[in-house]
Amino acid sequence: MAYGRAPVTQFLVFDINVNSVMNNPSLALSGYTPMPAAFDDLYIGQSVSIGAGVISEEELAAFCKSYAPTWDVNDGVPDALIFALWSKLETEAASHWPQTKRLAVDALRWSRNPPPGELLRGRLTVMGKDAVGDTKGVVIAQNDVLDEAGRLVFSCLTRSVFQRLPKAPID
Repeated sequence: MAYGRAPVTQFLVFDINVNSVMNNPSLALSGYTPMPAAFDDLYIGQSVSIGAGVISEEELAAFCKSYAPTWDVNDGVPDALIFALWSKLETEAASHWPQTKRLAVDALRWSRNPPPGELLRGRLTVMGKDAVGDTKGVVIAQNDVLDEAGRLVFSCLTRSVFQRLPKAPID
């Protein structure tokens, strides 16, 4: 048997993409604000929606068949698929940010395995920031995936490099 690397997007076609959530206030998390344009505009405690997605029963079955053959689909969405959803939402949201590099993903925690078909929403909260010279800064953020009832499903910490605003010339 040949083992190839099938792209995850081959069967992870989530029903709701980030742009539809960002353009539909009824789907966005309470307190949603778009990520500002630069490191200097971010503030500690700021929370933003990174989008939402639904994992269907078909997507769950396909994932389990390929990547988690011992997982019982009656136990809900497995941890690895929840991580894949968060990663997709975060990657799509970050494509519009002045984030230049992801340095780390730490402290991964799974709280529950929701059933397929449930709307899962992503949220990023700025926990800390540190300027590194005049052109960039490191942002530490708490990332959460919440279920339809607002319960925590998954969380992790990320460290990312963001561009800084140019300094005004001194006369």
